[in-house]
Amino acid sequence: MKAKTIRLILGDQLNARHRWFKTKNSETLYVMMELGQEADYVLHHRQKVLAFFKAMRNFSNALESAGHRIFYLRLEDARNQQSLTKNLLWLLEETGAKHIECQQPDEYRLDHQLKSWAGANNIDIKWFDTEHFLTGRNALKDYFPDTDNYLMETFYRKVRSEHDILMEDGKPIGGRWNFDKENQRKLPKSQSVTEPLVFANDVSDIDNMLSKQNIKTMGNVNPKQLIWPVNRKQAQQLLSYFCEFGLPNFGRYQDTMTTDNITPGAHWSLFHSRLSFALNTKMLHPLEVVHSAVEHWSNNKDTISLAQIEGFVRQVIGWREFVRAIYWKFMPEYKNNNALNHTRALPSYYWNAETKMACMHHSIQQSFDYAYAHHIQRLMVTGNFALLAGVSPDALDDWYLGIYIDAIEWVELPNTRGMSQYADNGLIATKPYISSANYMKKMGHYCSQCHYDPNKKTGDKACPFNSLYWHFINRHKEHFENNHRMGMMYQVWNKKSDDEQNALIQQAEHYLKTINEL
Repeated sequence: MKAKTIRLILGDQLNARHRWFKTKNSETLYVMMELGQEADYVLHHRQKVLAFFKAMRNFSNALESAGHRIFYLRLEDARNQQSLTKNLLWLLEETGAKHIECQQPDEYRLDHQLKSWAGANNIDIKWFDTEHFLTGRNALKDYFPDTDNYLMETFYRKVRSEHDILMEDGKPIGGRWNFDKENQRKLPKSQSVTEPLVFANDVSDIDNMLSKQNIKTMGNVNPKQLIWPVNRKQAQQLLSYFCEFGLPNFGRYQDTMTTDNITPGAHWSLFHSRLSFALNTKMLHPLEVVHSAVEHWSNNKDTISLAQIEGFVRQVIGWREFVRAIYWKFMPEYKNNNALNHTRALPSYYWNAETKMACMHHSIQQSFDYAYAHHIQRLMVTGNFALLAGVSPDALDDWYLGIYIDAIEWVELPNTRGMSQYADNGLIATKPYISSANYMKKMGHYCSQCHYDPNKKTGDKACPFNSLYWHFINRHKEHFENNHRMGMMYQVWNKKSDDEQNALIQQAEHYLKTINEL
């Protein structure tokens, strides 16, 4: 196994179109590893671990079939020291390689690990871009050179203009950049939803390996039918399926929440693309995704409105790139932000879905069943509840990072600690994303099946979201009273009588004391 150069490929660097693979070199050895350090740094969903390892194995096989030299170290290999850097040191000795080349990791954790190891061992690593993102790590500095007021909308417009997406003569098609206000509808009971395209990947061998190696995971899986795309062909199939069946209604119902009784077999997927795992592992490129969607819209404008395609484009080239830029601008300090000083432990039902709150039960159970929940279930159900209850952002970070198929820290952390929990003190969001039961009623069907009454604020079976909302408003009054987007709610709170305020606070404090019983 002699080699002159080792090229490391991480588990989320499955980009077959990278410049590395355009030529073959018998003196270059590509290295991929299944690592204990990656399988257990948080408690992961079993589908997530299985999907990563299966996709990695498929990518390794594809490289080998294309004529590249590849060394793939499996988890159960006796030579595997379960550490990225320990294995690299062993491979340098084993191969006699004089050079290591790496694509830049997207996680600060791995970036720091590799650079610290190289410095300590006097090893020179040659770094390459992953050739995946549309913007660089320094995008915020490039796009906002004279201000620290980072607005996603401004960022999105710059990226969209640079890549000439949905543009005409330098202006946005339709005369508007953003159609978000047209994309917030509740799903009518009469609306049909096509069942999602899922795959039947047999990962029984990997599942057995995880058990033998005592890798602890959470969630449910049928190892003979893993539903997620684990190679580029499947990822492209999912993209095509979304364009045909999801895109026509994507934006319109992207915020809706429903149950299996409304849309059998599709309640968890609705019109969402579910491409985030394929994108975050780099099996698909963001421009490939966007161009496919825009082309499909262009050919079907009679059935797909501009609002639908714009909403999708904004998610891929706007928000996704923006949170990555935030991550690399403010790490590692960002990971420790806790502006509201929240310290409560994560309630027990985040680990078993056993709660009488229907919205929480459905969102969490769905997460266990599919390793997936859409952004509103994450932001306005599980995230909203954690924020209202004062849960530690550390605990919630670990939960989100582990449970979702698409969760890699660069995208998870800004969304959770910033957007969801306001722990970054408004760097990403101009106000905390909190709501009472009114939002749940407006945007979904959960409340009709709930033990609690969404219309009651206090008393028996009063929805916990209602009193916890006002408890949050009251306890953080000093922090938010002068926030221009929160002013109206403080006016409402201040107009309530002392008796009404006290009743709401007492109801919330009772729920907080018995939080694991809700």
